[in-house]
Amino acid sequence: MSELDTASVPIAPRRAGAGLRGLIQRIPGARTVLLYAGSLGPGLIAANAGNDAAGIVTYASAGSEFIYRTLFFMVLVTIALVIVQTMAVKLGAYTGKGLAALIRERFSLRLTALAVVCLLLANTGLVVAEFAGIGAAVELLGVNRFWVIPPAAIGIWALVVFGSYRYAERVFLILTLGFLAYPVAVVLAHPDWSQVASNLVIPHLSADSAFLLVGVALIGTTVSPYMQFYAAAGVVDRGVGPSGYRAARFDAISGAVFACLISMCIIIATGAAIGGSGPLQSASEAAEALRPVVGPGAEALFAFGLMGASALAAAVVPLSSSYAISEAVGVERSISRRFREAPLFLGLFTIQVILGATIALTPVNLIGLLIGTQVLQGLITPIILIYILILSSSRKLLGAAANSLTLRIVAGVFVAGISAMSLLLLGNTILGFFGLT
Repeated sequence: MSELDTASVPIAPRRAGAGLRGLIQRIPGARTVLLYAGSLGPGLIAANAGNDAAGIVTYASAGSEFIYRTLFFMVLVTIALVIVQTMAVKLGAYTGKGLAALIRERFSLRLTALAVVCLLLANTGLVVAEFAGIGAAVELLGVNRFWVIPPAAIGIWALVVFGSYRYAERVFLILTLGFLAYPVAVVLAHPDWSQVASNLVIPHLSADSAFLLVGVALIGTTVSPYMQFYAAAGVVDRGVGPSGYRAARFDAISGAVFACLISMCIIIATGAAIGGSGPLQSASEAAEALRPVVGPGAEALFAFGLMGASALAAAVVPLSSSYAISEAVGVERSISRRFREAPLFLGLFTIQVILGATIALTPVNLIGLLIGTQVLQGLITPIILIYILILSSSRKLLGAAANSLTLRIVAGVFVAGISAMSLLLLGNTILGFFGLT
């Protein structure tokens, strides 16, 4: 080959790359879109993990019981989730530490230990529910859960233990595509769009106990402590610093909005199909309810969404526990580490996955289990949200990036409201346990 021929070999790839870059530069806003698309990660994953099996039942039940009346309330919940998620990722980006590490440094060690232990116990119960959700999804398609839950657990475990953070994050993002089944269900259900719009912008709230409890449940399943622990830790694990906060904030906001839009789609679809028929008890009931309007493909459509949601949460929930406890005791924690480098972090994740999948295969009383986890979630949610608000408002910690006075007031109102409703759910659950409600 002549010198001229040798020199000409790399020219075509360089020209192709240059042409692609030139094309992107000529499209208005294309580079900005690509930049922000590349920033999607911890915020989107954390927010969508809240649309898990228990969340799907809650949203579907809200639609079947109150049709579209909870939609305005969900708008408020969306704003609250955006605020909380943004504060969580800000703390991770500007300090390089997760929530548990910051709480340990700034607050009482006993209160930190209480919050972390309750989080671990509650999350273990949720992991069982997520694997049970995977089983419920495949049973909608006529497949025995014993054939699917063990391989799913092994796959989720291997992804985290043997993969890197970047690889695991890509898989988590792919799993969020399962949520697109619910907008499809909305279109097929043919709701009354004028009523939907009216309920979105005009409050149709009620003071009766049933509506209030549904509202509390919607908050509990949408704004959960494990989501905030994962969002902050995920930003740190991703290596995002102060210079990357703007993109991380976009990720947090877009993730929260997308997750809540999916939640509203579930409410609208079930509201259009069986609105006013009363609460539901399982995701399979919601799928069956959609059959008259969606057709025989209702089970497959709902199973697709439930499978993606449950698999995503089955990874994120135990990871949030592992991050929190590892941060609290100050040891190595990262998906990108090997077992010998982060034994506590990956060991805790392994134990939770094994327990969750094993118990999900037994005839455990999942309703009782979920009640227990709700008690623990109600116990720690107010504490964690108050910690997040105080930490993100600290100029000593964040400098000029600390919450402004306006944001502190707005966030304070939402945190107070969420805390009050979480405590209401806690009280109602305890009274119900003793048969007093």
